[in-house]
Amino acid sequence: MELLSERSSRVVSYAKLHRAAVRRAEGRFLVEGANSVTAALDAGRAQIVLVRDDEDRRHDAVLDTASTDGVPVVGLTARAAQKLSETETPPGVFAICGLLDIPLDDVLATSPRLLAVAVEPREPGNVGTLIRCADAMGAEAMILLGDSVDPHNGKSVRSSAGSVFHLPIARERSVDDGLAAIRRAGITQFATAADGELALDDADDALAGRCAWLFGNEAHGLDADVQRSADHRVSIPIRGRAESLNLAAAAAICLYATARVHASADR
Repeated sequence: MELLSERSSRVVSYAKLHRAAVRRAEGRFLVEGANSVTAALDAGRAQIVLVRDDEDRRHDAVLDTASTDGVPVVGLTARAAQKLSETETPPGVFAICGLLDIPLDDVLATSPRLLAVAVEPREPGNVGTLIRCADAMGAEAMILLGDSVDPHNGKSVRSSAGSVFHLPIARERSVDDGLAAIRRAGITQFATAADGELALDDADDALAGRCAWLFGNEAHGLDADVQRSADHRVSIPIRGRAESLNLAAAAAICLYATARVHASADR
């Protein structure tokens, strides 16, 4: 197996993929960890797998999958693995993958029943967690609107626990254009609001159709204009003493409630 050191031009090139501008220019990104690499292989997105040379036995299953799929495997020295890793303890296995995001129009052309829409999310970990929630609850796509963090960011990918490879991800720079496109597609938009006119407990009828849940960022929530533009402003009943829910918890609750209604209708 070919072995690359930290001074290898290829390792230097791969390390630059930590920067969003380089990812956009080259059309590829770097993932690390067995879960993410396995998900990339299963989705047919891995172009090359890199493994620390003294940990190849630890990642036998990953390497066997790569070999079966005809994906090249290249070894790394310990220092090269450290150079590529963004974590304190390098996981020892990486993959180079093609970018995942697709045009919003392509997502809407599939007539999705459930969309998760993040409006100007800025925290990579939150984006990854939202993608994971959307995947778990059966959403057909994750849509990122406005000035959004790159879903190919290393922290986003790790937080998604492989879900970044499981469902389509679309990005649209204009919030207004993105919301208008979703509306034209006949999809009802829902926004969470503490003073929402509709309680989630009473929303089953509204959730029975095609739905897009709009989520703001952790620091500022949804912009007031975006919230008002939604077809329904929905409150999540809080029965304990907590002041509010964080973004991930609210998203999981709302997406689950919608998935439950859809599953019931399908029976």
